[in-house]
Amino acid sequence: MRTDVHRPAQAVTLAGGWTWFSQVEVLSRTAAPRIVDLDDVPESVMTRLRAPRGRVAGLNLARPNLMGILNVTPDSFSDGGVFASPQDAIEHALGMVHQGADILDIGGESTRPGAAYVLPAEEIARTAPVIAAIRGATPVPISIDTRKAQVAQQALAAGANLINDVYAFTHDADLARVAAQADAPVCLMHAQGDPEVMQNDPHYDNVLLDVYDFLEQRIAVAEAAGIARARILVDPGIGFGKTVAHNLTLLNRISLFHSLGCGVLLGASRKRFIGTLCNVPEATDRVVGSVAVALAAVAQGVQILRVHDVVQTKQALAVWQAVASGDDTG
Repeated sequence: MRTDVHRPAQAVTLAGGWTWFSQVEVLSRTAAPRIVDLDDVPESVMTRLRAPRGRVAGLNLARPNLMGILNVTPDSFSDGGVFASPQDAIEHALGMVHQGADILDIGGESTRPGAAYVLPAEEIARTAPVIAAIRGATPVPISIDTRKAQVAQQALAAGANLINDVYAFTHDADLARVAAQADAPVCLMHAQGDPEVMQNDPHYDNVLLDVYDFLEQRIAVAEAAGIARARILVDPGIGFGKTVAHNLTLLNRISLFHSLGCGVLLGASRKRFIGTLCNVPEATDRVVGSVAVALAAVAQGVQILRVHDVVQTKQALAVWQAVASGDDTG
């Protein structure tokens, strides 16, 4: 992906956004990666790469969007317990909106490595009242971060606009029906293993293609349930059953996932691999590393960044966009 001003005539804009490409890398399980010209790319692939992404949950995917994280849990890896009280949660949510969050992602079950399962009734009690209160105070889109149909149903009733399922309908197949019946857009994420065990010994034959094939299959499941591809986002699931090397491989070629024909969401904020790379054990001290990952992803056309630190990411993004635009009129 490129953003510089030296754009050749044959270049194609990626997904109606801010990056372009004039060649395509072909990945294979049996051969080394190779670069081909656009004339050698199947038209079906080119169609998915060039087609503008429509709005999803009110978000304009022709530009980068910030998804502010709100965990109403006692045990999330970065902010567990900080916003467990409804009033604190609502104040933090509205604060992120004021800072520039384009959408809020509300979660009532920690999915950090080693986290315990939360019963649906408890997850609903944590999330639905907070969503209802936020909806009453702001029109900003709201996402419910859950893998359970019951929780999603109550969240949608309370005013949520998007279902963000970190298990892509593999934990609760009924969640696809709930989304389809409500005509709600969804985000399908890749994860290997449940939170209790996902980081024990993750293994892939080819992490890029394994994750890609999984997401392609889950998109097909969603479409079969009645959810249009235009209403589906995909997330490679950084940190969910992946080593540091797996995460870096996915981030290095995250542009691959645009060829699924969906908007791409990245959730890497404050995650452990950043702490490992930078020797920063405390999650709250990983802001700078998180911003670096966010900018690297936007340079590959990622449309939604799921972040804890809205102000810092928005500021960095504004500067990156000004530089990338190549505006030399001053």
